[in-house]
Amino acid sequence: MATPRRSQPDTLVVGQLFLDVVFAGLRGSPRPGEEEWTADFGWGPGGIANMAMVSARLGASAAISAVVGDDPLSVLCTERLEHEGVDISGLRTMAGWSLPVTASLGFDGDRALVTGGTPAPRELAEILDPDIRPRVAIVHVDDTTHDVVRPLADRGAKVFADLGWDGTGAWDTTVLDGLDGCYAFVPNDAEAMAFTRTETPEQALEALSSRVPLSVVTLGARGVLALDAATGERVRVEPVPVDAVDVTGAGDVFVAALAVATLRDWTLRERVDFAALAAAVTVSRPGGASTAPTRADLVRWLDQHPDTARASRFAFLRDPYR
Repeated sequence: MATPRRSQPDTLVVGQLFLDVVFAGLRGSPRPGEEEWTADFGWGPGGIANMAMVSARLGASAAISAVVGDDPLSVLCTERLEHEGVDISGLRTMAGWSLPVTASLGFDGDRALVTGGTPAPRELAEILDPDIRPRVAIVHVDDTTHDVVRPLADRGAKVFADLGWDGTGAWDTTVLDGLDGCYAFVPNDAEAMAFTRTETPEQALEALSSRVPLSVVTLGARGVLALDAATGERVRVEPVPVDAVDVTGAGDVFVAALAVATLRDWTLRERVDFAALAAAVTVSRPGGASTAPTRADLVRWLDQHPDTARASRFAFLRDPYR
């Protein structure tokens, strides 16, 4: 049954779509001439689609705006997104273009990525539905996306920004101009320090607070920092202890969960805790963001890990009215 089109979804994600193929639990980087098997394998729509699926699993009405091709992999990803309950009416098909494929190889507590294909051949502003008015939006921001961010913000959406790793090492600070109109920016500590030319995550958080109302810097296994520029409230959230199996897509899960949490009447600390828990449960499973939990899954996970649940940190998750 097709997911109905919604002009006012809770969450809209806008950006590049991929097919992700995830190999976790590898003993190391495969060498030329070798073949290595792993049982920790998964696949699914990737890129911006990770955030759409996570949003839907966590109870939000989710929509996606992206380009797909007329190739079989695009059909596969489209069907999977619809199965997850994501509104796919914002997908635009480009004849003759094929969906890029990313292989994620997980070893030594991290992952390496290889992507085959070419970027989407249309600008995001060209494909964005002018009538859609989401409550929150998630956009992979660069110096070309102002024409997407500003219209969404003007329609009342709280825009969460994601920026990717700069493989050139230049970390051009003008890219941050793309944050104009965004509500929140959620880089990891290496990205935040590189873009702000600072020496600590705390300094980077302060620098970013002049650009967006909500600055969040993820620290991996060391937790999360967040600063609300309007109120001056800042929190440092401790990591949720898990045995990490596959870190692929952990950042996407965190951003999407944080955006969904913004729809709730939760404190800043509760919102960040919710996102941290969702990301932690995901990395404890093979398959990347395709294994992201539902809210019911999070409660079950807490029941199975009483040491984590014993503190009042996650008590708000058990309140059905919050």
